[in-house]
Amino acid sequence: MTPPTATVPELDLASARLFRVLGNPTRLGILELLLERPRTVSELIERLGCSPSRVSNHLACLRWCGFVEAERWGRTATYSIRDRGVAGVMAAARQVATDHCHHLASCTRIGPDWV
Repeated sequence: MTPPTATVPELDLASARLFRVLGNPTRLGILELLLERPRTVSELIERLGCSPSRVSNHLACLRWCGFVEAERWGRTATYSIRDRGVAGVMAAARQVATDHCHHLASCTRIGPDWV
């Protein structure tokens, strides 16, 4: 099924929201771990050092956006990357962040909560 064609304002809003989704360190961590291999919620909690509710809320966001998917076996859910395009976005972001690391780390215009 072909997705509906979006207007320029809708694409602008969607692009801004994409960066907002990727702008959270916990969600970035989840995506990085899932790019390595599928993982259970317990594995994500352990690796990220976050509370179960925090990880679950971020996974819900990533599922809603279509970036990840879950497969259930009984009470266990295993999450994996649904859209492989995420890998390219993450790699490009990592390269840009590397190239501008000093400036990004010292920027005071976006607030201290970005780290």
